[in-house]
Amino acid sequence: MRRLLSLFNVVSVALLAAAAYAYQEVQRPPETPRAPALELAEKRGVQVKVYFTDPQVQSFKPETRAVQVTQENPGAVAQAALNAWANGPTASGALAVVPKGTPAPRVWLRGGHYYVNLPAAYQGLKYGTSGERMLLCTLTRTLLETRGQDVTFLVNGQNADTLGHLDLREPYTRQDCADS
Repeated sequence: MRRLLSLFNVVSVALLAAAAYAYQEVQRPPETPRAPALELAEKRGVQVKVYFTDPQVQSFKPETRAVQVTQENPGAVAQAALNAWANGPTASGALAVVPKGTPAPRVWLRGGHYYVNLPAAYQGLKYGTSGERMLLCTLTRTLLETRGQDVTFLVNGQNADTLGHLDLREPYTRQDCADS
């Protein structure tokens, strides 16, 4: 009669058990990853100059504001400035350029060029030529106050030829909005 506990049989049973354990581990579904803990960055106040209009929509009314940013990079400061612009002026004698509750445009910076995505609601403001010019120029002057060469406007994420009566095919510069 043959021996049941031969060296070959013991090694074979051990390898079979190891293979069964490895197969079981491979077939187990992966653990669901946990979301990283939210780390709130400290906000710092930055001074920016934001432009509004006078009640006659004839001239610019600058207002210096302290905006809160978590990163003091030009893109974050520009977005904070446009958020303050959309909220309207705090001083008397200045008029908000967009109605209260209108969303702020999104802004990106590439090199010295700003790209501003105006929400679709801006197409329906029906301001007329002077009001539309004031809208675009207050944005342009706010963004180009400290840096940048020009501002290209998009509407609802797309290139647009016009915003009401004004041409958007070319970027706006400081010189386009120098008067008033």
